[in-house]
Amino acid sequence: MLVKGFGAAVLGVDAIAVTVEAAVTTGVGFCIVGLPDTAVKESYERVKSAMAESGFDFPRRSAVVNMSPADIKKEGAAYDLPIAISILAADEKIAAEQLPRYMMMGELSLDGTLLPIKGVLPMAILARQMGFKGFIVPKANEKEAAVVNRLEVYGMEKLRDVIDFLNLTRHYEPTVVNTREEFANAMGHYDFDFSEVKGQENVKRAFEVACAGGHNILLVGSPGSGKSMMAKRLPSILPPLTLQEALETTKIHSVAGVLQRGSTLMTQRPFRSPHHTVSPVALVGGGTHPMPGEISLAHNGVLFLDELPEFGRQVLEVMRQPLEDRRITISRAKYTVEYPASFMLVASMNPCPCGYYGHPTKPCICQPGAVQRYLSKISGPLLDRIDIQVEVAPVEFDDISNDRPTESSAEIRARVVQAREIQAARFADVPGVHCNAQMTPRLIREHCHLDTQSMVILREHMTRLNMSARAYDRIMKVARTIADLAGSESLQPIHLREAIAYRNLDRSNWGK
Repeated sequence: MLVKGFGAAVLGVDAIAVTVEAAVTTGVGFCIVGLPDTAVKESYERVKSAMAESGFDFPRRSAVVNMSPADIKKEGAAYDLPIAISILAADEKIAAEQLPRYMMMGELSLDGTLLPIKGVLPMAILARQMGFKGFIVPKANEKEAAVVNRLEVYGMEKLRDVIDFLNLTRHYEPTVVNTREEFANAMGHYDFDFSEVKGQENVKRAFEVACAGGHNILLVGSPGSGKSMMAKRLPSILPPLTLQEALETTKIHSVAGVLQRGSTLMTQRPFRSPHHTVSPVALVGGGTHPMPGEISLAHNGVLFLDELPEFGRQVLEVMRQPLEDRRITISRAKYTVEYPASFMLVASMNPCPCGYYGHPTKPCICQPGAVQRYLSKISGPLLDRIDIQVEVAPVEFDDISNDRPTESSAEIRARVVQAREIQAARFADVPGVHCNAQMTPRLIREHCHLDTQSMVILREHMTRLNMSARAYDRIMKVARTIADLAGSESLQPIHLREAIAYRNLDRSNWGK
């Protein structure tokens, strides 16, 4: 008898349908075809043991399983469940009438327990799009799948539960998640707050401007000045995730298998901080079995690179395309996948190898030219994509010991949200542009008009400070954001001066 079950494979961050055909005929043997990897081929032993623990014998005849489309490689143990159910139905041990109504995925342990799998959310979205009545998943993945409305999701603990459900001998209630209610209730809870930061008002202001316009930012300061501590608090002043952004972010983390067990939607913007020994593949994604990298896991959030010059040159250079396009395309001989990568880059570095160039009390012991060589580890094209560069001075003792409360993240975030709303209205008719950092040269000319006085100021500073020509667009974008924070329709000289002050590393004499 020939029976068809239905599962899914993940390609990039989306799922494609996989039909699991099983035929039990005369003869002896077991075979899986359809480009299975080693984990899928090993399903025979898991399925056989799980069937026995559930009270069923593996067919004593010839069993063939075909997984189509045959040109897509099937990876992982998540196909155990549809394979087991299809074989049982083909052997006429269970009823096959319900199989076309449900998509199912799950890894089987030897005792028949269903183990959690990766990529459940994009699979559930596909199941709804294809018109399946329901989706059967391991119990640990039920809430993640139930985020998708208009789809019945059944979380099962054992293979026997799935068999009873399909035989209609036992009733199960679908898992229901009120996505909007849970999303709203979980908003606004952060582990870190800017009220805990003493002093550093200029850096907090730079962070506010960066978050308001979606600008990349680089912090340059000596060890112990608080660069990493402040960077960790950045998500607390970013605008809250929209429901659509939360779905996009959760899909990526689901595919990567880093979503917390039993969770539904991610409600906070991700903050990823890879170590400087990270490989290019781990950063951008790919590998033998394609997986999202750190830059995609930071989608709609923050990618923090601490000690930027310590990262490998090749690692830093691969970020140039995603910083510009906000997507990463990985092309290999056997596949091409695309991952979203719209993130805010936050980087920090010491000003020199010893860390004390420009320190008010500690002398720099670096050899002549060492500062420039240290800075040259960051290429010009990458530095060109960082809009704000700010020097972080050591915190004074009076600021550290001051018990006076400082401004909280909630207060800063309120101003950031207001500025983002202005930008959302400004770019409402421009596809793909949501904030000032994403403005094209045409949009800069359209929305960043300078009067005669402002043009004189910009020319004077670019000439006197030996700034590069590439700094012009960055200054205009940041000035537009500063004006939005001030609620100003036009760019004023005060906005331009502040934007110019955030271009320290463009000075040709910096570090000499």
